[in-house]
Amino acid sequence: MNPIDRIVQFRSEIQRIRRDIHAHPELCFEEHRTADLVARTLEGWGIPVERGIGGTGVVGTIRGGSSRRMIGLRADMDALPIAEANEFEHRSRHANRMHACGHDGHVAMLLAAARHLSETRSFDGTVVLVFQPAEEGGAGAQRMIDDGLFERYPVDAIFGLHNWPGMPVGSFATRGGPLMASTSEFRIRIDGRGAHAAMPHLGVDPVFVAIQVAQGLQGIVTRAKRPIDPAVLSITMIHAGDATNVVPDSATIEGTVRSFDAAVTDLVEERMRRIATLTAEAHGAKADVRFVRNYPPTVNHAAQAEFAAGVAAQVVGEENVQRDVAPTMGAEDFSFFLQAKPGAFLWIGNGDGNHRDGGHGLGPCTLHNPSYDFNDELIPIGASFWVHLAERYLADGAQASSATASAAALPVQA
Repeated sequence: MNPIDRIVQFRSEIQRIRRDIHAHPELCFEEHRTADLVARTLEGWGIPVERGIGGTGVVGTIRGGSSRRMIGLRADMDALPIAEANEFEHRSRHANRMHACGHDGHVAMLLAAARHLSETRSFDGTVVLVFQPAEEGGAGAQRMIDDGLFERYPVDAIFGLHNWPGMPVGSFATRGGPLMASTSEFRIRIDGRGAHAAMPHLGVDPVFVAIQVAQGLQGIVTRAKRPIDPAVLSITMIHAGDATNVVPDSATIEGTVRSFDAAVTDLVEERMRRIATLTAEAHGAKADVRFVRNYPPTVNHAAQAEFAAGVAAQVVGEENVQRDVAPTMGAEDFSFFLQAKPGAFLWIGNGDGNHRDGGHGLGPCTLHNPSYDFNDELIPIGASFWVHLAERYLADGAQASSATASAAALPVQA
């Protein structure tokens, strides 16, 4: 690996910031303390800052040279409503709030890169540092876009980085095309007619109907869509009734749908509505279907993904970069940025969990787990990647667009 020496030198300072953020997690659109800490830190390094974009978002800008080229680098800031199981010194100080997805580490890596870029300014153009709120279900990326992010900062491309447990420290992974799935959620209410459980013929049993609907929904994935089109439909909640001797008036079914293609999501929704409505009707009940599309799929632009992979190889070696990693059905609201601008999203290996301080929880070091902790070894690696990415992207225009550039410096079609 080839982390930048200067970043290695001040790693401990950035690590302290990371652990302070971990100890004081804030949920989506509540990142006031975190945003203030980020803004004050950037301002202390002489970086101009704009606060409050998209609610609690922070944007810093670092300019070098005279070029109008502009690159966006994004880190998310919010935590999760999880009770932390860890007992080490920097554990969460707040009940039922925890940085269980490593957003504290994402902030730290981008801050470390910002400090170095501000000190050196070895590029020609502008680096836009996007510290985003509310990735965890709040669609903070879209909120920042709606608040004029790209009108104020018209970046040519934007890139994101997420730690990935299980991948070795010092490794990166990405791919052109779909990397992460869309996420939608559904709620189906079945209205029947309550009755005594000993005399069900006098009512319309919504529990029985809900079971038929639930079974029918699985046929969408196995029989309605093409087998080569990935999709997941998971029923995660069924609620009905309060007593063993009463047929209730209603039952609800809830769950999630994931896919990489909007047309597949359209098919799932249409069939879901038909199955629920007609199944309920066949048994004398009524069905109300609520289908909400949350995040679109995260689809990397091919040229930008290949460019970013080449930069990662410069930092950690070609053998530690996966350029065609298998996509995941997990979702990420960086997808909204990629719908608006060219760019790419990458994963950086967080290791197997052995980095955690004594007193960590007994659970695995996986995302959204109460025993998770970000691996601080990533700070100089991720920050060095950000620095090289910005410098290479904002290199001389002729060099950046050269058709004969090496595979390690492929052109960016911004």
